[in-house]
Amino acid sequence: MSNPALSNNPALNGKTLTADELRRIYEQPAAQTQRPGVDTPATESGFEQPPAATPSDRPMTYENTISKTAMLFIIVLATAAVGWFMPALALPAAIIGLVLGLVNAFKKEPSVPLIVLYAVFQGVFLGGISGIFEAQWPGIVSQAVIGTLSVFGVTLLLFRSGKVRTSPRLNKIFLVAIVGYAAFSLINFVLVMFVPGIDGWGLRSGWIGVAIGVLAVLLAAYSLVMDFELIQNGVQNRVPEKWAWSAAFGLMVTLIWLYVEILRILAILRGD
Repeated sequence: MSNPALSNNPALNGKTLTADELRRIYEQPAAQTQRPGVDTPATESGFEQPPAATPSDRPMTYENTISKTAMLFIIVLATAAVGWFMPALALPAAIIGLVLGLVNAFKKEPSVPLIVLYAVFQGVFLGGISGIFEAQWPGIVSQAVIGTLSVFGVTLLLFRSGKVRTSPRLNKIFLVAIVGYAAFSLINFVLVMFVPGIDGWGLRSGWIGVAIGVLAVLLAAYSLVMDFELIQNGVQNRVPEKWAWSAAFGLMVTLIWLYVEILRILAILRGD
């Protein structure tokens, strides 16, 4: 899901950068004149030697974004094994993961420890609910994984082909829809947890639940497009590598959300 911290970053949201914005992003002067032999060390052969790049100087690339995303998903899969065999941990892990997700989403700078912790708790949550669903509906987890990867792959191919892009109008519609969906989900959760006699799916039972799930999958797919655009803008503007962690976090949030929605749709269909 698109990270608000990334969306508000001018280097990632596609806006034209000014010299002042570049200075703030890199925390260094917009322009610096080097004096040969003074500012730049010389080798024994007399040729100038460029200064070694520090971690803060390295730009965000597709490669380091992919590697950080893969690292986070390895953590998710590893901790999912814990949740699979200890499903009672799913609910507390989900609550802690929600809090960590909100903290990470609204931080002005990416925090690697907090992002890793989010991956840990979300992995426990996913493992717990996946184990419960698999016990009741054998094969449902593999179906949900295939569905998630299919939506991700199709969305990525359409984005790479240039056939799908975000727009200010669609972004506003997405914002309204996601706020409405979040409010509905919160109300449904309260009903299921605290109102006796309510079906396990609450207001999401039957075909209404399937329709809401399909809407959520479409929202998640659009969120993927937003994530792809932010990554593309970050790479093209050569923002510092630290923002690759935020991009990886955004992709992880969206894909986890997508997986849970597809898992829920399949469970409703197989339950009926």
